[in-house]
Amino acid sequence: MPAAAAVGGTAAAHRLLDRFVAHRLAEYAETASDPVADGCSGLSPYLHFGQISPGESALRVAESDAPRIATDAVLEQLIVRRELSLNACWFNPGYDRYDTLPAWALKTLDQHRKDKREFVYSRAQWEAGATHDPCWNAAQAEMVRSGRMHNYMRMYWGKKILEWSRTPEEAFETALFLNDKYELDGRDPNGCVGVAWCFGRHDRPWTERPVFGTIRYMNANGLRRKFDVQAYVERWLGPAAAGRLF
Repeated sequence: MPAAAAVGGTAAAHRLLDRFVAHRLAEYAETASDPVADGCSGLSPYLHFGQISPGESALRVAESDAPRIATDAVLEQLIVRRELSLNACWFNPGYDRYDTLPAWALKTLDQHRKDKREFVYSRAQWEAGATHDPCWNAAQAEMVRSGRMHNYMRMYWGKKILEWSRTPEEAFETALFLNDKYELDGRDPNGCVGVAWCFGRHDRPWTERPVFGTIRYMNANGLRRKFDVQAYVERWLGPAAAGRLF
């Protein structure tokens, strides 16, 4: 299934950058974490395929009239986080393997591998977006239909695959498989490290709990506090599915 409204090429990338700088950059610091606000640049696929330069994009942002808080937030993602992902893959030959996660993450997940899972899904169910959770299903639908997933929802998406898979190894493989199959910027250091972050890479231990151990936890109530999750689910699954929320 081709991604809806996805137009490739350098000209399309520059038009997207122009629109972002003109209309969304100024509010980026406030809207970037809201999947409903559509505040992100959308440039990741174009950067992945080399259709626009991160250097050129960074200069356009830095030279704009947008507030410093906004430009700093974009440059943090475009330069710092992107380079961190590139380095993590370049210097780690096993970057896409579960067993190269940080030692503390491997230890805590191993200690909790026998914890009871409230739900357990197969890869086919994950891929079909056939879980009990409308929020997760909406995130999967966004990725399958558009070739993209908002970063905040990708965190939740990966955390729930960990929570509702038979083993952490299976969860890691499932998340990476789905990311690489459906994301326009899949098979990319950013995507790989983004998946691994859900399992502890570039993070620290948090409060211990079942299944996760000390891996950072996320739940649907957190989505509700962050943004209008009802609107998000309605966008990707329709009002009937969203009507079951909370």
